[in-house]
Amino acid sequence: MAMTRDFPLDQIVINQLPAGTIVHSCTHHGSAAWTNTARIETTLANGESKLYFLKCAEGDQGKAMLEGEFHSMCELYKISPDFVPRPYTWGKLSTSKPDSDQYYFLCDFIKLANQMPAADPFSLCTKLANLHQKSKSPTGKFGFHVNTCQGNLPQQTAWNESWMDFYIQLMKGAMQLNRDRNGPWKNLEQVVDRLITKVVPQLLGPLEANGKRVKPCLIHGDLWDQNIGTDVESSEVYVFDAAAYYAHNEMEIAMWRGKFNKMVASDIYTDTYLAIMGKSEPAEQFDDRGKLYSSYMLLHESACHHGSSFRRQCYETMNSLLAKYAPFGPGESGLPK
Repeated sequence: MAMTRDFPLDQIVINQLPAGTIVHSCTHHGSAAWTNTARIETTLANGESKLYFLKCAEGDQGKAMLEGEFHSMCELYKISPDFVPRPYTWGKLSTSKPDSDQYYFLCDFIKLANQMPAADPFSLCTKLANLHQKSKSPTGKFGFHVNTCQGNLPQQTAWNESWMDFYIQLMKGAMQLNRDRNGPWKNLEQVVDRLITKVVPQLLGPLEANGKRVKPCLIHGDLWDQNIGTDVESSEVYVFDAAAYYAHNEMEIAMWRGKFNKMVASDIYTDTYLAIMGKSEPAEQFDDRGKLYSSYMLLHESACHHGSSFRRQCYETMNSLLAKYAPFGPGESGLPK
């Protein structure tokens, strides 16, 4: 069978395949905002057909994205091998573009359909809860051993013993990204600082008060509808494009609040997950904790996408929390209208 390709397949990648593998094709597959993706069709030495998924990106940003994704997917696969495509390797390409710094990530190819598994929220939420329940932080702390990327920018995931302090670390990192990429926004730093100093202690402090401790759970970290699919052959739900770290489990499902996420249209996902996992105590603050967690994700995404609608959503979410927990006094400057 002659080899066909419309996607450059570097010899470095071919060398990572099992000995005796015959490569038949490497073709563009799917679309992504900051990477190029392809499907590799092969036959193994034993005659078995095998498909691989290849993702490539350039420069320091590409390196950070694909290194973070590889380690994220490896950590997820160790705990839930029926929930993510099997990751194999990542690294730097050499022959296809010798004059550029280009990197790759290689994993199993699974033919997926229905980015929204609306017909089977139970399967998604059961697998997600199983991941959170079975995972155990290797350090006993919150964070990850590399800075993973949500979108195309790194998250500040250095290990931290305190969940509240780790959340603040994430939030300050997202604020710095916004300063660096978007320049100053009216009152944004003041509002973020007020959220950190006034609201965070009221919402996250009780989780760690009186000897209580939040379990660091491994989370996918970027679990919106476009990173979820259903295997057309087995009907199993899979997730991909992970930006993992160890966190409070409620951080995972806070992303389902975002207006950009189709999952916000139905409470069935959150309700199904909570039926398995329950709410952390104090349960009455669950909704506000979700708003706080989504504030981080929206702030980070506003840096990835140079503001746009994410900035407005972030403003609205932070404003609702400040109005309840730390309202601005007379003459103080709050969120822009």
